[in-house]
Amino acid sequence: MTNDKILRIEQLVRELNEASNAYYNGLAERMTDYEWDARFDELKRLEEETGTSLPDSPTQRVSEDTLTGKKEEHEFAALSLAKTKQVADLVKWAEERPIWISWKLDGLTLVVTYDGGKLTKVVTRGNGHIGTNITHLSSAITGIPQNIQAQGHTVIRGEAVISYDDFERFLIESGEDYANPRNLASGSLTLKDVDEVRQRHIQWIPFTLVYTEEDITSWGDRMDWLDRQGFHTVERQLVDHPDEGSVENVVNVFTHEVTSRQNPFPVDGLVVCYDDTDFASTGSVTGHHATRAGLAFKWQDEAAQTVLQQIEWSCAASTISPVAIFQPVELEGTTVKRASLCNISECERLGIGGSGTQLSVIKANKIIPKVIAVTQSVGTFCVPDHCPVCHAPTEITISEASGTKTLHCTNADCPAKQLKKFARFVSKEGMNIDGISEQTLSKFINLGWVGEYADIYTLRQHIRELAQMEGFGEKSAANIMRSIDKSRNVEAHRLLYALNIPLCGLDVCKRLLGAYPLDALVAEAVKRGDDLFATQAEPQDVFAHVAGIGPEKSASFVRWFRNEGNYARYQRLLTHLDVTTPDTAPTGDRCQGLTFVITGDVYHYKNRNELKAYIEQQGGRVASAVSGSTSYLINNDVTSTSGKNKKAQQLGIPIISEDEFLERFKE
Repeated sequence: MTNDKILRIEQLVRELNEASNAYYNGLAERMTDYEWDARFDELKRLEEETGTSLPDSPTQRVSEDTLTGKKEEHEFAALSLAKTKQVADLVKWAEERPIWISWKLDGLTLVVTYDGGKLTKVVTRGNGHIGTNITHLSSAITGIPQNIQAQGHTVIRGEAVISYDDFERFLIESGEDYANPRNLASGSLTLKDVDEVRQRHIQWIPFTLVYTEEDITSWGDRMDWLDRQGFHTVERQLVDHPDEGSVENVVNVFTHEVTSRQNPFPVDGLVVCYDDTDFASTGSVTGHHATRAGLAFKWQDEAAQTVLQQIEWSCAASTISPVAIFQPVELEGTTVKRASLCNISECERLGIGGSGTQLSVIKANKIIPKVIAVTQSVGTFCVPDHCPVCHAPTEITISEASGTKTLHCTNADCPAKQLKKFARFVSKEGMNIDGISEQTLSKFINLGWVGEYADIYTLRQHIRELAQMEGFGEKSAANIMRSIDKSRNVEAHRLLYALNIPLCGLDVCKRLLGAYPLDALVAEAVKRGDDLFATQAEPQDVFAHVAGIGPEKSASFVRWFRNEGNYARYQRLLTHLDVTTPDTAPTGDRCQGLTFVITGDVYHYKNRNELKAYIEQQGGRVASAVSGSTSYLINNDVTSTSGKNKKAQQLGIPIISEDEFLERFKE
């Protein structure tokens, strides 16, 4: 029996280490958090029973990222926290001392160091003692300022995370496949291209001040000190007198934020720490845990057994993803009947079969429905050979980096691949159709209701089905129809912008419409002579004479309308619209002949677009980049070291705040 237990220990160590390596290094997910915790607990129990632990057991060492690059030894060891799922354990650990409870953010821990007010290095946690230096990527990560006020030596730990919204947006835009935001965050930090990393929208959130030369012994005061330095620190709450009732109340507040999706970032629990940092430093180190450094609380995932009814294949961008539809079960106070299966590799790992397969499902961290196990497989798992949206052939691709198998549509014009374009069409700057998100558009496309822009204006024929869809209802469906009807009256420049013509933003659309009425503009693009699309003029020559257009934008606009498919879809769309052309002539001359660039936040205007509109009404122009023709750069952070500020300083262009702009140019 003991030999069997030793063999099981060896198996668990191997499986957990492989899963941990994938987890911390942006590879395909090997097991869910639920499965990892269950195996870890089993391993810990077997090690206690047998008195045996292997040198590489995850109970004896810190899980680590293995990012390639220059290695750095940490000045202060970044040990992991002991974990519990019981509120009573938190109370016992607190020892009646004031404690703080904060999010346990689910990302990649980075240690950031400043000296003399300047950023000196950014290092990943690694194994807790040695990490990888990624200082070269610091400018691509939001929340890591290059300079702070404090002039001494400062060391801060924080979590590099990606919000759920940014994660979904990235998957749609890139067509790449990542299991979760943390997986994307860790994978992104292996990249060398700073601009590519910046596109992932990684945010760094400090969760503790490790060292400062100032004498601050309260953890709460230390976090407030970080806030004053300009950091956006982790959300936290103080419990002055920790008993079971008070601790449970605070835990429940955080839990409600998770279940109601008020928190935009992925979390995998809570962290409890002492307010008295001197007392916290007196603990001993057991294994790879400092006993008083903090305690992690993880929610107990409620699992339910159910039966697979079918696998639905959902299209988003270029990826076709499997979704399990199963008999409804109650989890965490809600009814759950579907869960993403991510990709083909995940289905194969779980051993998914066909209809009738018995599943075990949870809501991971009380949010995301997830299939964690197949308890009995029935039938065969089938991968479709045709796209469920456009019916073109599909193909399976295998990622070189992770070996993950994903399914793709081979039709470049598949409506599902145009999701981002549909999102721009309904956006506030475009047709301004409130209530239709990218997620909703994706549903409409997958149902076959929307294949081109004009189809949005025939959605009323599906209003009964829409009202019965999960997450909608009659009121929501009626509101969407009202928004669609309201958008039928549209200004010409918004319509052109909504068409997603390459290189044609709002400014370009306004300039073209300032030179031609809409009908004449389109006619000029597609027709020279008697025959439609018959023209001798080169695309770049047609509108290049219009101020601010030039040959490249002219060619893009003309080629779009000379595409017969685009032109036909545009004509079908027009049958649903009443297009107006408002008078855009300047109403004043206070900005006449001047070119402005606006950067950063504005405070007196609702947004930068409103400030831009005022400048244009006063005869001025707003450009997107600083150049020799720029008259003023408007930036409320006049002394910042941003790229635009540096360029303006190099060119001798005045940098003015919003207040200065109002003093000089406001009526």
